[in-house]
Amino acid sequence: MPEETPRKAKRQSPSLKARAVRYLSRREYSRLELEKKLRAYLTEDESEDDLTAVLNDLEQKGYLSDERFAQSRARVRAARYGNARVAYELKASGVSSELIANAIEELEETEAERAKALWQKRFGKPAEDYKERAKQMRYLLARGFSMEVARQVVRADDFEDL
Repeated sequence: MPEETPRKAKRQSPSLKARAVRYLSRREYSRLELEKKLRAYLTEDESEDDLTAVLNDLEQKGYLSDERFAQSRARVRAARYGNARVAYELKASGVSSELIANAIEELEETEAERAKALWQKRFGKPAEDYKERAKQMRYLLARGFSMEVARQVVRADDFEDL
């Protein structure tokens, strides 16, 4: 008779708190994002109240912070997008309007510089006609930069009428 190999013990799935800490160790999450991620792992033994308790505990201990998330996400996304787009993404992540305003306030000073750098990387030279200018404006507007900043960067008045 062949020898029986010892059975491997089944691993228990990590608790909600362990999963949450693992997620937060990789990057910042808003409360809403983390709640959505963790909801998928609720078992029969755990309820919505358990999930809320875990999230409240993480907030109390300072592991989970919407303010820190908003500042972090705004800094990262600001390199490629304008203030309007960053604000939209923060709102979609469940961040309060007050925290969004604070995060965007820090970006206000650099929006024109960021738009100029993005424009330079993509186009590099002023538009030669209205069609090209419109294309450059749409590019910046689609990335959430304001009309004023887009005009300033594209230099709408730099060429004469054709």
